[in-house]
Amino acid sequence: MTSISRRFVGLAGASAIAVAALAAGPGPAGAQETLKVAVIAPLSGPWARQGQLIQMGAEMAVDEINELGGIKSMGGAKLELVSADAGDSPEKAKNAAQRLIAQEPDLVGGTGAWLSSFTLAVTEVTERAKVPWLTLSYADSLTERDFDYIFQTSLPASQQSANSLPTIVELAKKATGGIPKTVGIIGDNTASPVAFLKPMREGGMEEMGIEVVMDETYTPPLSDATPLIQKVRSSRPEFLLFISSTISDLKLGLEKLNEFGIDVPVIGNGAHMGAPEVVNNVSPDLLEGVMFIAADWGLKGHEEIIEKFKERTGEPWITQDAITAYGDMWIIKEALEKVGSADTEAIAKAIHEMTITEGPAATAFPGEVAFDEAGRRTGGQLVIVQWQDGVPVSVFPTESAFGEPRWPQN
Repeated sequence: MTSISRRFVGLAGASAIAVAALAAGPGPAGAQETLKVAVIAPLSGPWARQGQLIQMGAEMAVDEINELGGIKSMGGAKLELVSADAGDSPEKAKNAAQRLIAQEPDLVGGTGAWLSSFTLAVTEVTERAKVPWLTLSYADSLTERDFDYIFQTSLPASQQSANSLPTIVELAKKATGGIPKTVGIIGDNTASPVAFLKPMREGGMEEMGIEVVMDETYTPPLSDATPLIQKVRSSRPEFLLFISSTISDLKLGLEKLNEFGIDVPVIGNGAHMGAPEVVNNVSPDLLEGVMFIAADWGLKGHEEIIEKFKERTGEPWITQDAITAYGDMWIIKEALEKVGSADTEAIAKAIHEMTITEGPAATAFPGEVAFDEAGRRTGGQLVIVQWQDGVPVSVFPTESAFGEPRWPQN
């Protein structure tokens, strides 16, 4: 069986496009042309750190692929990575994609965009250009548009929501002996948080016997979390869903909870909540016990990837952003091996048809790598991560997590 690793592949461009040739020297005799793959992600603005981590993961994969002989079915053709800044708005992300497509018309695939609203804009462009695009973005709407060239390697937000709530309740039950009866919700109005919270707001909490005692939506980034946290204080939920898309909002919220003396379990969604700089900006005692849902994280079986990434980049741990971008590049590599050409229509077809259970692409993701007709990954699993002793540790799935979950006590 062809081994394929799963990774987010996204494509886009920006006003300033950095082109980094990562080919490791000339290929063997008969090698084909260099094949260009792309990363588009926020490299400036409030989400820049996540974009940097995506680029690090993609670069590591491209280097590995080239060092191992490139695309063997194409005579050892090497991959070359081009990157573009999505900026800080969907419009800038779309413009970046348009520029990149114009400047690099021979792209064979890409990964990134990160924020779902950015990815929605970028993939309108890449779909028209027939460029296969892998993404970790969560919004369900990404794969509800009858597109042929988008591949969502994460669980969609609605599935994350549906799968996470029973798991969270079970964690609480094991720790406290009872099921929490009340919850507070704070969520920003970007695409992924809205999609994640929608099933919970529309009956999910009620079905679990949990009363929503406060529910607030805001536009990021926050300038002051006081009004939101005052409502937490007055409603006194047994746990708080704090679904933000920026680290700065997380920081403000946790600091204000501490200032008001509110000791409530906090659960979020999104890998930015475990980014290395979080611990540099938020006191470890405020982070302790905070849990968040992610599409991927460091798990058992990732040890070699984790150590290589840490040694290469100097980062203290690997995040969803880096490991999924790494996997996305390997998915593109396996599709190229099967097709043996730069025909993007054939590459997209190969990704739709693949089932990967071994090799770097499969190792990078929890669950098997396969996609349905809409481009959604069919074998995706939920990952829950918790801040423990100053480090974000995977605590679910149980069989592959590095740590045991600890339900914070009120």
